[in-house]
Amino acid sequence: MGQVPAATRALRVLRFLASQPDPAPLDRIVRACELPRSTAYHLLNAMIAEGFVVHLAEEHRYGLGVAAFEVGSGYSRQEPLQRIARRPLAALVDRVGHSAHLAVLHGRDVLYVLEERAPGRPPLVTDVGVRLPASLTASGRALLARLPAAQVRALHPSADAFVDRHGRGPRTLSALRVLLAETRQRGFATEDGEVTPGLASVAAAVVDHNGHPMAGVAVTFESTDASPAAIAEEVRRTAGLLTRRLGGAE
Repeated sequence: MGQVPAATRALRVLRFLASQPDPAPLDRIVRACELPRSTAYHLLNAMIAEGFVVHLAEEHRYGLGVAAFEVGSGYSRQEPLQRIARRPLAALVDRVGHSAHLAVLHGRDVLYVLEERAPGRPPLVTDVGVRLPASLTASGRALLARLPAAQVRALHPSADAFVDRHGRGPRTLSALRVLLAETRQRGFATEDGEVTPGLASVAAAVVDHNGHPMAGVAVTFESTDASPAAIAEEVRRTAGLLTRRLGGAE
């Protein structure tokens, strides 16, 4: 960590805090961001001074400040990721003939920010603005597989963090880790009937220049209607294009 710029460390802390459903104690921040305790303390104090973090002294926890909200609001107004992804996602739909979507991590959920529906295909639950458990979705698994193990653990501290929609999917951190290891080995994530019975999805992550997962590109199709491997190649191609446009490396 000695060679990591202070700005990069601060951004890691902000990303972690943004992923949490509630303000977090210092020890959890230290573990998830892999920082020395003294470094994390000094970074947090600097971010408090600039308004990006607030210290809830009575709870001994840290949360996002107003300045972080202002940055997020500016992002929402400009929608840069959606602008970059809209045409490549439409081209992906044209190539595979199935609906595609773009999702980002929001705590332990994924938030769908863009959808391109293929003509004649059934409507999906992944409308823009919908949130689903990341551990159940192909997009979420693609994104979680790119996070440090400590951050995945912080997002899923107990069995209560896992949601059961249709009696399928991981219910423990160990089971999730197995799925994420398989995702990294394959180079893409899958789910089959865990979000909607009869429908399957494949997804790949879009990463920035730091290797941080920014979004998941996914295609959803009827489980008996397509070859997941063939669709996965097209999904990876689109995710790679978006990664390069963000200055990242595949």
